[in-house]
Amino acid sequence: MTLGDNRKSLQVFRSALASQGALTRREPGENIAAVRSKLRGRNGPDSGGMNDSGGMNDGERELVSLAEIREAARLLAPVAVRTPLIPVPGMAPGLLVKPESLQPTGSFKLRGAYTAIKANEPAARQHGVVAHSSGNHGHAVAYAAALLGVHAVVVVPSTAPRVKTSAIESYGAELVTVAPTLSARLAATAELVTRHGYVLIPPFDDRNVIAGQGTIGLEIAADCPQADLVIVPVSGGGLISGIAAAVRACSPGAAVVGVEPELAADARDSFYRGERMAWSPADVQRTIADALRVEQVGALPFAHIRELVTDIVTVTEDEMRTAVRRLASQARLVAEPGGAAAVAAWLFRSAELPRATTPVAVLSGGNIDPKLLAEILAAD
Repeated sequence: MTLGDNRKSLQVFRSALASQGALTRREPGENIAAVRSKLRGRNGPDSGGMNDSGGMNDGERELVSLAEIREAARLLAPVAVRTPLIPVPGMAPGLLVKPESLQPTGSFKLRGAYTAIKANEPAARQHGVVAHSSGNHGHAVAYAAALLGVHAVVVVPSTAPRVKTSAIESYGAELVTVAPTLSARLAATAELVTRHGYVLIPPFDDRNVIAGQGTIGLEIAADCPQADLVIVPVSGGGLISGIAAAVRACSPGAAVVGVEPELAADARDSFYRGERMAWSPADVQRTIADALRVEQVGALPFAHIRELVTDIVTVTEDEMRTAVRRLASQARLVAEPGGAAAVAAWLFRSAELPRATTPVAVLSGGNIDPKLLAEILAAD
C-alpha cells in the first residue's frame, strides 16, 4: 500500500463515520462506543465480555490511577529529571515543548523502566531482569538496572540503531539481537524468562511502566495547569496512556492527542476501528522513526486510549525531519524523528488538532544517530 493509498483509506473511513452522524474527533471524555458499534454492525469490544482468546476484553481492564502515578513520581524523584516546559520561538501560537530528551538516557523511557524494576526490586535483585526494546526502553532498563545493582538482559531487533545498542552495553547489560519483528522479540524474551527466571520489564503493556510514564503528565499539569492540549508520540501506547491518565485526572477539560508516522499507524487504525489492529513488520520498518516501529499498540494502553485520548493523527517522514531540524535550530534541542513527531503534528497538522490556547508537545527522545542528524540538518 502506498502512502497516498493510506491517506485515501483514512479519508474514506472518516467519511463513513461522518455519514452516520459520527464525529471523527472526540471531545475530551466523549463516549464513541455507540458510533463504533454502528460502524461495525455489532456490539464489539465496547460491550464487554470475553475475547476470542478467552481473556477479558480491553475495555474491562482497570486504568492506571492518579495515585499510582503519584507513587511513581515519589520513586523517580531522585533519578529522573523534572524536565521543563520550553517555549519555542516561531512555533506560534505559544507551543510549549516538554523535552524528555534531557533525561539521563535521552528519552522518557527511564521513568517507566525504573518504576517497574523498583516495584519488583526483591525478585529483580535475585534473578535479574529482561526487556525487549527497539532501543530506548532497553537503554533505560540497562541504566536503571545499573543504578539498582541488578543484572539486565535486553532483546533488540537487528535494525536497532548502534547509538542505542552501544548505550545499552555501556551500562553492563547483556544484549541479545533477534529479527526485526515484535513476535521475534516476544519469543526470545519469553524463552529467557523461562530459562533463567528473569523478571520481565515490558516496554509499554504494564501498569508500573504506564504509571512511570504518567509522571510526565503530572508535571505538565502542575507546571502549566492552563494547558488545554497535550500532543504525544505513540508507539506501543505506554507513554500516551500514562500522560492521558494524569492530565485528564488533573485537568479534565484538556485534550490529549496521539501522533504516529503515516508509515506505522496501527494505533490510529485501532482508535478508529475500536479494536486493536496490527500492521506487518515490513510495513512499520519503512519509517525513519525507529522508536515508533511497534506493530500493535498494547492491550492495557489501548484501554486507556479508548477512554482518555481525543484523537490520533499521523505525520509524514518529511514532516518529522523538518520538526527535528526546527527543534535544533529554534529551540537548541536534539530530537530523534519519533521524538519530534508531536512537534511535527503541531507544525503540519494543526487543522486536525483540537483548538488550543496553550498546547504542549512532548519531545519523547533524542537518541538519534549522529550521521542521520547531520543529514537532516544539512537539508535545510
